[in-house]
Amino acid sequence: MYPSFKEMYERKKCSEDDLIRIVKPGSRIFIGSAAAEPQTLIKVLMEKGKQIADHETIHLIELGVSLYAESVLSKPFRQNAFFIGPNVRGAINEGRAEYTPIFLSELPALIKSGKLKIDVAFIQVAPPDRYGFCSLGVSVDVVKAGAESARIVIAEVNKQMPRTLGDCFIHLDDIDYIIESDVPLLTWEPPEPDEVADKIGQYVSRLVSDGATIQAGIGMIPNAIMNHLKDKNDLGIHTEMFSDGLIDLVESGNITNRRKTLHNGKIIATFCMGTKRLYDFVDDNPLIEFHPCDYTNDPFVISQNDRMISINAAIQIDLTGQVCADSIGEYFYSGIGGQVDFVRGAARSKGGKPVIVLPSTAKDGTVSRIVPHLDRGAGVVTSRGDVHYIVTEYGIANLHGKNLRERALALISIAHPDFRDDLLNFAKERHLVHMDQMPLTIAGKFYPEKYEHTVSFGDIDVFFRPVKPTDEELEREFFYSLSDESVYYRFFNIVKAMPHEKIQPLVNIDYREEMAIVGLIGEPGDEEMIAIGRFKYDPSDNFAEVAFLVRDDYQNRGIGTHLMKKLIEIAMEMGIEGFKAEVLADNKKMLHVFHKCGYPIHSKLEEGIYVLKIFFSEKGES
Repeated sequence: MYPSFKEMYERKKCSEDDLIRIVKPGSRIFIGSAAAEPQTLIKVLMEKGKQIADHETIHLIELGVSLYAESVLSKPFRQNAFFIGPNVRGAINEGRAEYTPIFLSELPALIKSGKLKIDVAFIQVAPPDRYGFCSLGVSVDVVKAGAESARIVIAEVNKQMPRTLGDCFIHLDDIDYIIESDVPLLTWEPPEPDEVADKIGQYVSRLVSDGATIQAGIGMIPNAIMNHLKDKNDLGIHTEMFSDGLIDLVESGNITNRRKTLHNGKIIATFCMGTKRLYDFVDDNPLIEFHPCDYTNDPFVISQNDRMISINAAIQIDLTGQVCADSIGEYFYSGIGGQVDFVRGAARSKGGKPVIVLPSTAKDGTVSRIVPHLDRGAGVVTSRGDVHYIVTEYGIANLHGKNLRERALALISIAHPDFRDDLLNFAKERHLVHMDQMPLTIAGKFYPEKYEHTVSFGDIDVFFRPVKPTDEELEREFFYSLSDESVYYRFFNIVKAMPHEKIQPLVNIDYREEMAIVGLIGEPGDEEMIAIGRFKYDPSDNFAEVAFLVRDDYQNRGIGTHLMKKLIEIAMEMGIEGFKAEVLADNKKMLHVFHKCGYPIHSKLEEGIYVLKIFFSEKGES
């Protein structure tokens, strides 16, 4: 540090006792966020705050000991939080603290405009460099706006605060008083993902393509998602916050940021929270830039990242797609934060996907988080017009552009099986679905995910999976895409229409007496059906009748042959003895599929129709 800055630094140093003189009664005090909470300054407030009458503290999120941890401390403090953490949750719901709901992208402007006047800012910074600049370290978010707008800035200069890079510096000229410290930053240990979180992470990973830019928060589910991105390439990060889970993906080469269309080569964030390993990782690391949240969370800025994937958590969602993310009924639980900012930014992004994640149940499986209607007092954070992808441990539902019937069925299909029938009955009462909508059978509730797989056929990748009740529209579109010849070969006559009452039984199956595997192309939630193979068990002879359809423009690629072999594998697993089928004599393509199945064909021609049988106990040459 140049001599002039050293002198300035020494002049601005003060004692803890000086703070009580500096902070006047009735002051509004801004306190730095999360792991960058100025612990020494807060300690002084807690120990000597009663000497300052009627002051208000405002903050984004606390990680350390709350000024309201003890109700007896509430008298000298009026606390106002912009996000609700566990240490202030009780105080807010008991009326001992305030909560201000606001989009995080708009909070700095509220402060800088003077509408939320700040008298004193308590911040924590890294030691100044030789030019007199102090880094705001691991939390820039609203801290920069708070420091720039406060009448008095008191900085705790902590030798252990990482020097982060980006738009995150404050000069000694703009600091009025300094208290030195040498204390470890507050840490947060990411919880280990449980089975539900791991399953959600697995499904979310399907929505993330190579070269995508990701926003994910901190917690059990975001950590699980990171664990399932290890087969992705050239990922980028533009996020509000991040934790330790990101480090492994950087070190393994999954996160390179080289395909980002904004801030190429850089991780962009507004704060981080985790272990000492994380704080060491961000220290003086040119890979990472920290920016204020009116930049990181600006939907317009977010949208400039192509393939932007926003991942945010919810508490509850109703059957129309309204997302509650900040309260449990009337009980305020968290906050708006940056969810809507990133949902809207990702929606505007080229190839972007806004994703909402939640476990299907709460309270040890006794309560469904997918509900007929939100609980009384529950706050709608993401509206039914903003919502796109919803992910639970039971699958993915894409609600964007879908009507109420499609939304209700999609959400019921990813609800916990114990609650699906009740949800369907309510949907019928509300006329959200067809009154003749078939209920899921007992077996149908337990979707056989193990049969999902992807196969490449030349220049296309086809995702195969068992049919779902939500495939009604996909199968209808598939039917109308077929040529008259393909329809005739499948149904033995010209079928001109495939209405709801005909398609519904085809997509509502029990996966035991009947199995259907569909072939899909396209992104999850925006797929096209190009093939379907199904069999129906006949208990009279322990055989199953099998049939296939492949869209005309995807025939002669081996898709039908693959479907046949997969259905044989499934049928054998179920103990079925063999397949039987009736095929028109001039349906050469279907006959070819049978002859390539790897088993001898027993055939009989009757009035222009081949009656075929294969026995799984007989193995021929494929």
